[in-house]
Amino acid sequence: MIRSLYTRVVLTFLVSVIGGAVLSFFVATWVFRDKLDENLRIPLLYFGQDIARIYQALPLSEADAFVSGMNQLNYYHLRIYEETGEFQSYGTLNGHNPAAVTMEQVKKVLAGEVVQVNPSGISTTLLGMPFSTETGTKAMFLEPISPPSAPFITKWILNFLTYSLATGSLFILVAAMFLVRPIKKLTKATRRIAGGDFNVKLNIKQKGELGTLARSFEDMTHDLQELERMRREFVSNVSHEVQSPLTSISGYALALKQADITQDERNRYLDIIMSEADRMSKMSDSLLKLSLLESQSQRLRLTAFSLDEQIRRVIVAIQPQWSTRNIRFELDLKAVRIMADHDLLNQVWTNIIGNSIKFSPDNSVISVSIQQEIKNVSVRISDAGIGISPEDQKRIFERFFKADRSHSRKYGGSGMGLAIVKQIVSLHQGDIRVESEPGRGTTVIVSLPITAPTE
Repeated sequence: MIRSLYTRVVLTFLVSVIGGAVLSFFVATWVFRDKLDENLRIPLLYFGQDIARIYQALPLSEADAFVSGMNQLNYYHLRIYEETGEFQSYGTLNGHNPAAVTMEQVKKVLAGEVVQVNPSGISTTLLGMPFSTETGTKAMFLEPISPPSAPFITKWILNFLTYSLATGSLFILVAAMFLVRPIKKLTKATRRIAGGDFNVKLNIKQKGELGTLARSFEDMTHDLQELERMRREFVSNVSHEVQSPLTSISGYALALKQADITQDERNRYLDIIMSEADRMSKMSDSLLKLSLLESQSQRLRLTAFSLDEQIRRVIVAIQPQWSTRNIRFELDLKAVRIMADHDLLNQVWTNIIGNSIKFSPDNSVISVSIQQEIKNVSVRISDAGIGISPEDQKRIFERFFKADRSHSRKYGGSGMGLAIVKQIVSLHQGDIRVESEPGRGTTVIVSLPITAPTE
């Protein structure tokens, strides 16, 4: 089995050239068979007519002598038959085997017919025609023989074909090298990527299919490199987020072993341990949920429900978070029914509104409005909180990312909420974006299709 692409290209060329030449020869011969036969038959007929005129114009002995010295007999073999079947041959055969002539053919020609023998259907090999002499009608049979230059022409054609094939093969060998070289580069780059090295530069400037393949490969390499960076960052973030509560739990557990601590201190230490354990549990649950959402293994359970009523219920459910800080809500919720996953969207509004409450000052106002379009519905949730810098807005939906890192301990959270929100909105074929300025609040806009998202 031939595995080398280089060898395959060369062999394909050779087979194509040789097979194409042979097929073209037979096709051309079949298409022009009538022309080929005519080109050979007409000279035979004209030469036979010239012979007949010679015998009509000259006495028999002079005609025989004249015909015997004709130069055309180097290319044609002539036989003149009597009624008895005897014949006289003119011209040299040059190794040519004369065609057989039957008495039936002789009789037909003597009867005035022209006999044409064409066994291959392509060219006439024997032409019989009658002619008159002073002694009566005779049958003349003509056939072409190879001219003296035929061996040279055959040799020249064979040499020409050999040199053409050799030259063409040399060119295809060189061309195949340039064709295979980019593929070898791709193979080498693939092995490097498989080994974990993503810093691969192909430098393939070709256009066409190979150029497109090379550019797609470079794009894939860049995506893999970015994916590897995100993986390492994710592992680092998980380690950091887990290490912090584990350190607190370990530290306060050691403090509990001290015998001289008061009951109030013991209770406070236990509360901290329980809080950190709860934070780890929530982070683990968020990671599992996000993993399920990203793997698309969680199917949307679509139902028709009132979006404005759902948002009102979410605000009422988290009333303890905003009522104790005297935060008010301004609602402009138009009645809209959509087809979506009720539970997942419930989590979207809970996370977004919860963030707005968390980062808003006391005695502030949070605005929630719904705007219905032809096929979509937009929900705007605006607060007057600390805001988000333009740099942080680009990464706000990444895992573990916390915009206000200096107050992360104060506000709590694992940085997973908005990543989950983004994935849920994407599953619904919707869009989410943020408009914010530091110190002037944040507006989150969620756009969702009213009808069920297509698969």
